[in-house]
Amino acid sequence: MKKAMWIISVLNLGITAVVLQFLPESVPMHFNVAGAVDRWGSKYENLLLPAIVLALSLFLHLIIFLFEKKAAGASTDKEKAAARSNTKVIKIIGVSIVSMFTVLQGFLLYNAYVGGSQSSFNFGKITCILCGILFVVLGDFMPKLKRNYLLGFRIKWSMYNDTTWMKSNRFAAIAMVAAGIATILSSLFANESLVIILTLAYLMIAALVSTVYAYTVYKQELGKEEKAE
Repeated sequence: MKKAMWIISVLNLGITAVVLQFLPESVPMHFNVAGAVDRWGSKYENLLLPAIVLALSLFLHLIIFLFEKKAAGASTDKEKAAARSNTKVIKIIGVSIVSMFTVLQGFLLYNAYVGGSQSSFNFGKITCILCGILFVVLGDFMPKLKRNYLLGFRIKWSMYNDTTWMKSNRFAAIAMVAAGIATILSSLFANESLVIILTLAYLMIAALVSTVYAYTVYKQELGKEEKAE
């Protein structure tokens, strides 16, 4: 998975560098809600996103390295298994994120190649659809994360113990998948401005209900401990 992340990132940059040779010096760089070009720029600005993807890959590799180091130095089998599980999930998430940006770069390059004063695509909707897919992927793997201080639904109440972590992240994963599906469906039917607002609203609602649920689970755990005493 680590190799796949680097391969996708490097290919993204390499293909962009090749395509630049066939683009005019000035290309569309930004579009308004109607899809009309409202900013033109140098074709070399298209290298920005691949550079960001490479930097992101480096950052994710650093996180993976930290978890691999933690697994190697774990004093118990439980800690080692948790670190390995988190490492595997991070690799899958990393490939998913890098792939999403690479697909988006493909749309951007095609639109730059075609040119014209009107966008060939609705980038707002495309971005939201890709984000919705990413939300679903992240939600699918969130329950597999073990308690840690870097990834997952990490708030005071969810981090209290393994039970609050497991239940809170499982609920947050369902909320994230629901937000992703809602984002994708909204992107198919609503206009660009509304889709962006709805996407942010879905994320806020998912975070809010997950926080309330985490607090509820936390209070339940406190109640159990008090009864045990």
